[in-house]
Amino acid sequence: MHKIKKRAPAAAKRPALYNIIEDYSECDPPGNVWVCAMTDAEDLDAHALVLGESYAIPHGEMQQLLRQGGVYVYPQTGLLVTRGACACRLDPAGVMPKLTWGLDVEQYAETEQLKRAYGLALEEAAWRVFHRALAPELQDKLQRKNLGLDYAKLDRAIARGGDITYIDFRKDWSPHFKRLCIIPDGTLVETSGIDEFAQLHAITVAQAHALIERGGILEVGGDVLACQIVNGQPSVARFNQAQYARAKELAVQKSTHIMDALSEVGLSNPGMMRALKRLEKPYS
Repeated sequence: MHKIKKRAPAAAKRPALYNIIEDYSECDPPGNVWVCAMTDAEDLDAHALVLGESYAIPHGEMQQLLRQGGVYVYPQTGLLVTRGACACRLDPAGVMPKLTWGLDVEQYAETEQLKRAYGLALEEAAWRVFHRALAPELQDKLQRKNLGLDYAKLDRAIARGGDITYIDFRKDWSPHFKRLCIIPDGTLVETSGIDEFAQLHAITVAQAHALIERGGILEVGGDVLACQIVNGQPSVARFNQAQYARAKELAVQKSTHIMDALSEVGLSNPGMMRALKRLEKPYS
C-alpha cells in the first residue's frame, strides 16, 4: 500500500499573511470572495510568493505588481482569451490599503469595454467592474476606514498592528492558503502550497492543480483522492484501497456517482467524521 510521505519539520515559522478574515463567499458569483486583510507591515516577498502561486503569475512579476500596482493580463496562447487578469490598486496618498483581486474572463472583457467606452485607465476600469459585483455590505465597508472595524473589540495582537495595510480579495479554497486533507485514518494533514500538496500525495503539480480546480477523483496507487467543491471552496479527502473498493461497490449497487459513494464511506467512518468536524471549524 502506498504510504503518505511525512514532511520534515519546518526550519522556521512561515510569515503570517493575514490577521483579519471575512467571508463573503455566499454572495452570488463573481462577487463571492474572502476578504483577507493584514494590519502588520507587509512582507512583500512572502505576499508575492503566495499570490503568485494562487494566480499562476511568475514571482518576479507578482512582486512588481505589488510594488507598482496595475493589472497583470495573462498572455494569450491561442485565438481565444481563456484567462482573466489580476489587479493591484495602490493609493498614492497612502490613506487606503493596498488592494488585490482577480478578474474572470467575463469581468476582464467588461473591463476592456469600460476602458474603451469611458477612456478609463485599465486599473480603474478593473476596480469598477470588480467592485460592483461585491456584496452590498462589503461595498459599504470598503468606504470606511479599516472596513469599519471596532478595534476595541479586536484581538489585542491584531489591533496593535494599526491600520489595515493591504486587503486581498481571494477565492481560494482556504483563506490562509493552507490546504487541509483528511487521510484514511482520520488525520488532518496540512500543506501550505500546491507543490507541497503534490509532493505529499506523490502526484504531479499539474494533477494537483486539476484536482483542486475541477474537483472529482484522482487515483494514487491503490488509494484515491476525492475533491468536492462547495461554494467555490474545494475540500480534499484521501481514501485507502479498502475504502475505495467499498465506494465502487456502493456506486454499482445504488447506481450513484462515485463521489456520492465516497461521501457515504466517509460518513460511516468515525475517524474521518471527527476530522471533518475539525475541518469545518475556523482556524487561524
